[in-house]
Amino acid sequence: MNFTGEFNNSIDPKGRASIPARFREVLAEVHGDERLVVTKNWEDGLTAYPLSRWDEVKANVDKWPAGPKKSAAMHMMVSPAAVCGLDKQGRIQIPESLRAYAGLQKEIVVVGMADKIEIYSQAKHAEVTRSAAALIKADPQFMADMGF
Repeated sequence: MNFTGEFNNSIDPKGRASIPARFREVLAEVHGDERLVVTKNWEDGLTAYPLSRWDEVKANVDKWPAGPKKSAAMHMMVSPAAVCGLDKQGRIQIPESLRAYAGLQKEIVVVGMADKIEIYSQAKHAEVTRSAAALIKADPQFMADMGF
């Protein structure tokens, strides 16, 4: 079982966002830990990793040789990362700095991406979806090769 689906949701003024029940089940049953590590992504949104998956991502970054790309990855993804536990209502508290980066106001979209979760403003999610569609339309063989 993994994270799949797109869920329109909201974020409250305190920065709490509900994680869909299906995703909470995956966290508990598959990962054995309901904490998420939330960080920036390169599409002006946020990515939330189960703690065990984050450890793998961080280990991969640590393996890179010192240099500008590693430094950029550290500044973009590792440094702003925050561990967010679920409250009794199934919400995570997203830090202000991450909410500001992603432009999260009230209406958000929580997206399952197999081994991670992405969180976008509704406008940014529409933009990301349009860009993905354009990329696929430019190379339809890619989708056929993937079995779609």
